[in-house]
Amino acid sequence: MATRDSLLTVDLKARRLWLALGWLLVLLLVYLSLAPAPIELEIEQGDKYSHAVAYLVLMSWFSNLYETPKQRLRLATAFVAMGIALEVVQGLIAYRSFEIADMGAGAAGVMLGWILAPPRMLNILGFAERLWRTHQ
Repeated sequence: MATRDSLLTVDLKARRLWLALGWLLVLLLVYLSLAPAPIELEIEQGDKYSHAVAYLVLMSWFSNLYETPKQRLRLATAFVAMGIALEVVQGLIAYRSFEIADMGAGAAGVMLGWILAPPRMLNILGFAERLWRTHQ
């Protein structure tokens, strides 16, 4: 039976796959941020929730791959910078708009993703690998 510590810190066997999927998530976020017809939630300020969730997912995903505080600080800095850069680009293209509140929502998502990362929460990628191995 796995202990709590073994669930939190893992040696990922499919690390390359998880990294590739993570980079696909980054590319998807860039595409969706610059696409002419953004996905919109039918709630007030839905785009702010979308930004927060998107950046929470990215930070959480990569925090399962990079566990040291220094690595995570770099990730957080990069994702916040990416959110700012994408907003600036949106302001430069005719069919999108620049919003400082979107930058804040993205940064909040990054912070929440870091807070929810291992060791406070389960390493979901390691958990997925263990599930896969036990069901083969």
